[in-house]
Amino acid sequence: VTDYFKNEGIDVSHIFRCEHGEKLGLTFTEMLSPTQSSILDGFSDMGKLFKRAVELEMPAIAITDHGNMYGVKEFFKVAGKHKNEDGSYKVKPIVGCEIYVTRHYDHKLKDANHRAYYHLILLAKNPTGYRNLMKIVSIGHIEGSYYGKPRVTHEIVEKYHEGLICCSACLAGEIPRALGSGDWGGGGRAGDEDMCLSVRV
Repeated sequence: VTDYFKNEGIDVSHIFRCEHGEKLGLTFTEMLSPTQSSILDGFSDMGKLFKRAVELEMPAIAITDHGNMYGVKEFFKVAGKHKNEDGSYKVKPIVGCEIYVTRHYDHKLKDANHRAYYHLILLAKNPTGYRNLMKIVSIGHIEGSYYGKPRVTHEIVEKYHEGLICCSACLAGEIPRALGSGDWGGGGRAGDEDMCLSVRV
């Protein structure tokens, strides 16, 4: 992810100050930001989100609503209100989504693999990734919706993975669940440079 910021010309080497002004010697970028568009799951007001990100001198912030991209237009609208004199973003907006992944969504075969789903964060790193993210989310709503959850399969993510950064998500993610149950091999392998493990501290 750090290399991604460097390639995009974003300086992530500076030091931000926390609320009381102490120098922390690090830069933090929020990559998990569900907003008002995450019904019953997120409550972040985008205006306050960007205002605080500017105060903390975050180089970027990602929108990752659950299963939808309804807030993207407003996200960029608010980001546009926080620009430098040269027209660049003070806090670069990154489009993402916390999608739901299932082993299959064959509604005729309603077994355990059909009912189970896992969280997965996808972040667009370029226009191709943005288009693929829209495809993945749309397929989830059109083909994989089950009890209000727009789900996709691993095959769909693999098919449209170009231009996307993938993060293992919260404790509801497939890898964290496997590790939590002691299955150190069940989470698969993360060998791709665009695959990141989410760490909560």
